[in-house]
Amino acid sequence: MAHVKLHIPGPVEVSANTFQALCSPMIGHRGQGFKDLYAKIQPQLQTLLGTKQLVYLSTSSAWGVMEGAVRNLAQKKILNCMKGAFSDKWFDVSKKCGKQAEALQVEWGSPIRAEAIDRKLATGEFDALTLIHNETSTGTMSPLAEIAALKKKYPDVMFIVDAVSSMSAVPLKFDELGIDVLLAGTQKAFALPPGLAVFVASPAALAKAATAKDRGYYFDFVEFEKNAKDSMTPSTPSIPHIYALSSKLDEFFAEGLEQRYARHRQTNQMVRDWAAKHGFTLFPEKGFESLTLCCVNNGARPGSRVVDAAKLQKLVKEQGFLIDGGYGKIKGTTFRISNMGDETPATMNTLIAALDKAMGQV
Repeated sequence: MAHVKLHIPGPVEVSANTFQALCSPMIGHRGQGFKDLYAKIQPQLQTLLGTKQLVYLSTSSAWGVMEGAVRNLAQKKILNCMKGAFSDKWFDVSKKCGKQAEALQVEWGSPIRAEAIDRKLATGEFDALTLIHNETSTGTMSPLAEIAALKKKYPDVMFIVDAVSSMSAVPLKFDELGIDVLLAGTQKAFALPPGLAVFVASPAALAKAATAKDRGYYFDFVEFEKNAKDSMTPSTPSIPHIYALSSKLDEFFAEGLEQRYARHRQTNQMVRDWAAKHGFTLFPEKGFESLTLCCVNNGARPGSRVVDAAKLQKLVKEQGFLIDGGYGKIKGTTFRISNMGDETPATMNTLIAALDKAMGQV
């Protein structure tokens, strides 16, 4: 079957080099070989995330760690910042974990702003909040530094941040931000297959987790910390994923992190320019557009060209590329194109040529 190259918001395209790393010979997860592997990538992950804290590896989707963060850190009431399909889902997760939760809901396509969070936290009702940095359903990136600055005003509130589709594509300096949890799955900007999550927790978060009586077992933050000190994981990890992560991190640092961030900005701008050339606008509020994907307005808001999104997707797929036809309640009235991971100006030009051809037929 012919390969269709992924330009959806995740999973993204995985390189032949990464697949080769996945096929490394198996080792025991409690042996010295695994400890050496984890010890090798630990300082790379710390540099990537701007932290002196240990960085943990979880064999799960990011949702596992997201639920784990709620179970470990929310004891009083949790504020779920909601601006799209995935951030909205975190509210349901909180309630299904038996936590008191309140939604801070903004219109899809709008960012979460610090002022709105400040008003909620000022009530003193909350001891945790959840935020998705880059909402893939709407292509909207909230101002993380602005929000994280509130931590100084509310030191006892646990700030839990999902950076699933931004980690490794934009600078994220955990210690400087001062937040409590930063997490991501590896199937997006890392350009690895799904099934591994990377996260880091603050000393305050670890101290609070230690007091939680119902934090569970698989996602017990205290166990992650204890094991990471010995370059191990609490339970059997997906060793092939970790070999691939090691290979990927080597690529990140060979390229240079600043160059990597600049490449994502450049390839993202290429998609924005393509959309504008064809009379489309972007769905997010201006100034808060994602840097790892574009959510193209196709009638969800006025002032944009409108095409048959399903037909456009089909025509592009016939040329060997998969874009996304929109998600949730804005499916069809938006469509999404990813530039995250290994994409370069050259690979994006190939996609853009296919998009241009499809636009001539749609």
